[in-house]
Amino acid sequence: MSAADDARRAYDSKTKPRGSLGRLEDLGCRIAAIRGFVPDALEKAIVVAAGDHGVAEEGVSAYPQEVTAQMLANFGAGGAAINVLARRAGAALHVLDRGVGSPTNNMTKGPAMTAEEVERELAAADELVARLDVDVIGLGEMGIANTTSASALTAALLGVDPALVCGRGTGLDDAGVAHKVDVVRRALEVNAGEEPLAAYGGYEIAFLAGVVRSCARRQIVVLLDGFITGAAALASGVDGVLIASHRSPEPGHTLVLDALGLDPLLDLGLRLGEGSGAALALPLLDASIAILAEMATFDDAGVTDAGR
Repeated sequence: MSAADDARRAYDSKTKPRGSLGRLEDLGCRIAAIRGFVPDALEKAIVVAAGDHGVAEEGVSAYPQEVTAQMLANFGAGGAAINVLARRAGAALHVLDRGVGSPTNNMTKGPAMTAEEVERELAAADELVARLDVDVIGLGEMGIANTTSASALTAALLGVDPALVCGRGTGLDDAGVAHKVDVVRRALEVNAGEEPLAAYGGYEIAFLAGVVRSCARRQIVVLLDGFITGAAALASGVDGVLIASHRSPEPGHTLVLDALGLDPLLDLGLRLGEGSGAALALPLLDASIAILAEMATFDDAGVTDAGR
């Protein structure tokens, strides 16, 4: 009998009609399946990786590149949305500088990273995850132009036209989106045949792909945020430990979710990144496990179970 079966039987024993908590019960079973046991409570962390991208010089963002470093300082001071939301969710927040101020190469002129740089990011991610004694890691990111990187990575991995994956990012107008599509199309042409993560991913995206791989080896739940963390998960080649927190308005995100076979928990029109969607979804994960740990059974409460 699997841990997911144990969780399902435990939900069925609680004082409620079977399956009446809907997807909350499915969520608890998913967590149990990933962890290999039914947790009593969840230890949680959010990992936010920040990095700069050479493709920013193509003018694909509504914000200048120096905003990445400014936001990294804001995270450190505790003033960003993810700081607030992580505190509310009871999650430890880990913010990693993965190339802020030292951007990747411009992917329209060749691969964004070398194979050695990718391996460096994967190894650094594994070192971090090995130090975290948690059940769940929520993923977040920050990096001006990283939606362009994620769009190119997704287009390459899924074999779709750039127009299907490029969105407004930090607030581009229609002309800005059209320009982004053109930039991604040029990057795909220049890097045809190259390894996708090295060709299109930023340092922070490679790092997050490494977090996913490391979590899979350790049976840790990975709670994805939006499009960029989804692209990192897609590039990781891992899908067995993933839960999608929400659906982003970025058009490429739905394609990524479909490719990963994930049904997001929330759909709030979020497009901030930073791990904000993951932080907002964490209380749902907590609730799914709390029901198992704290709700009375039919036997405990002396309630007749008509569903037997």
